[in-house]
Amino acid sequence: MNRARLVRIIGTYGVLIALAALILFGFLRYDRFLSFYNVMTLLRYNSMFALVALGMCFVIMTGGIDLSVGSVAALGSVASALASPYGIVPGLAAGIGAGLAAGLINATLVTRANLMPFIATLATMQAASGSALLLAGNQTVSVSYESGFTAIGQGNFWTFPIPAAIAVVAYLIGSLVLNYTGTGRAVLAIGGGEDASRLMGLRTDRVKFLVYVASGGLAGLAGVILASQFGAGQPIEGVGWELFSIAAVVVGGTLLTGGSGSVVTTLAGVLLLGILFNVLNFENGMGWISLSAYWQSVIRGLFLLVVVLLQARLTRRRLDAL
Repeated sequence: MNRARLVRIIGTYGVLIALAALILFGFLRYDRFLSFYNVMTLLRYNSMFALVALGMCFVIMTGGIDLSVGSVAALGSVASALASPYGIVPGLAAGIGAGLAAGLINATLVTRANLMPFIATLATMQAASGSALLLAGNQTVSVSYESGFTAIGQGNFWTFPIPAAIAVVAYLIGSLVLNYTGTGRAVLAIGGGEDASRLMGLRTDRVKFLVYVASGGLAGLAGVILASQFGAGQPIEGVGWELFSIAAVVVGGTLLTGGSGSVVTTLAGVLLLGILFNVLNFENGMGWISLSAYWQSVIRGLFLLVVVLLQARLTRRRLDAL
């Protein structure tokens, strides 16, 4: 096997190898690591991050960034909690609608006002955070348990968590769009070179518009699951979600510069990060280490830094090997 092929395999499947290794480690070290309860709980909780990461994946593949996803998810949780007394459908519509509205603002700022995605989504992040606090009156908003709204986050399809099922469907749709539609090919082309894509006749602004709207909608859906799963809309939740989603996307092999990426490996990146923190919780339980929840943010930041450095190194080696 030549060097170029080896580097390409590591860059493409490294996250899957790391995920398998971490699962094997947990299975050998902890008695109940692969118990039905632990696996289903992990899938249920991380479904929110999976949805946010899916939207982030498409945004980053175009060469952009969406810093607003955490605040938009918090806004979606508040909006859905306020609408939950009217039933499941109004609760879903309110949360997703709030996310789509935020995504529409991002899309307009990026494609019409020609603002840098970093600046545009940073502004939306602040606006969404303030809006969530205003709607909630600076406190958590309890959801209605009588309307059946909590089934979205706490219910099961037979024994499989409904939030995880929603995430699976979203990823299947995302994979089909990316791999089998012109829009998916345009997303990658824009990330590889927007000016060249425009000269090729691609409607770059339209594709980017759709990507940012979709990212907002998925963040809003994650907010619905957040409210339903924990029984309350939480206006200050979502802090650090953008970092988690960026880390998952980058760990999955998507280049921060755009033009290359995979929906499947992004999901693997979400699972890798989720299982990593699950392992830390098991270690806390065994008494070997004692890390507070605040350390998760530190670990996420360090993990993202290490992955970006490794990605840059692999990219240089790939270019050198060609």
